[in-house]
Amino acid sequence: MRRNAGNRLPDSLRGAALVAGLATIPALALAAAPEPKTFRDWMAGCDNVKTCTALSLPAETADPIAYLRLERPAGPAGTASLVLRLRGEWKTPPRTVQIKLDGADFPANGKPLPVTADADLAKLTFSPDDMAALIEAARKATKLTVTAPGLTGSISLAGSVAAMLWIDEQQGRLGTTSALVRKGTSTAVPAAPALPVIAAVPAPPMLDMKAGKQQAASLRAELKKKDPDSCEDDTALVEQDEAWALGNKRVLVALACSRGAYNLSSSFFIMPENEPAKAAPLSFADGGNDLTNASFDPRTGHIAFFDKGRGIGDCGAAGGYAWTGNAFVQTEFSMMGECRGISPEDWITLYRSKGK
Repeated sequence: MRRNAGNRLPDSLRGAALVAGLATIPALALAAAPEPKTFRDWMAGCDNVKTCTALSLPAETADPIAYLRLERPAGPAGTASLVLRLRGEWKTPPRTVQIKLDGADFPANGKPLPVTADADLAKLTFSPDDMAALIEAARKATKLTVTAPGLTGSISLAGSVAAMLWIDEQQGRLGTTSALVRKGTSTAVPAAPALPVIAAVPAPPMLDMKAGKQQAASLRAELKKKDPDSCEDDTALVEQDEAWALGNKRVLVALACSRGAYNLSSSFFIMPENEPAKAAPLSFADGGNDLTNASFDPRTGHIAFFDKGRGIGDCGAAGGYAWTGNAFVQTEFSMMGECRGISPEDWITLYRSKGK
């Protein structure tokens, strides 16, 4: 029987520290870069071009949610950036916040720091000097508190230095002048790997709805004959089936095969028009042809997916694939294995590319 599209996360990703749940995580994306690692209350990971991210993990019961995110590209010119996010309920979004480290003002002069706010999320971007001072202070400080009118968030610094030291190691910065933590006198830093270039091809004009449903229905019937349990076929799922023209009389078909509380898993195939017996399953980065909460944009030739670890979408996996005219090639992948209120745009990127 098909598995239910609910919460899953492979143990190889989570280890003892990650929450069980999330659907299939693309394995080849993870093979291209070190898996995310947990350092006490922090997590860190690097992508295929050695751009690395470190994230503080809010406590499971944290209210409000506050966290730090450091990102740094590889290479001699790779400059680190550090942001703080604060999620709260406010009638008037804050314009500034006050920071303290173990109860002491930060910066030392106690000046309020400016933030930008969008809906319930405020963002503080640290200046290079403040970022350097905070990294140095984290060697001894254990907790950062951030206060906006009416609320105060707490961020643990336990594990932050270890996470940044790990990033320095991945980027070959240990003992160099540009290291985040273990600085030295060397200026030799390895160059960043080349960013993959993916030339996406827009799909031809869409099939009309009736023709698309007919193509999907013919493939579903063919699969049913070969393996009745290959794809669940209740009415609500069948209604989600879709098909798009790819050119040269080829069709991309997505069959909705299983549904959980907040995840819909679809199986993708390329087949010659009106020849379901010749349909070939796509092979995504995990080796399978299923994606969760996926959508195809024929204008860009891009498939996007968002696999939720729980309903509010603060953990899981997200990524995409581009149609090159011959195959779908992975373009991006990010994940967050801890359900801690961290926004998807702040998840750890493990694979990236650029368009052509």
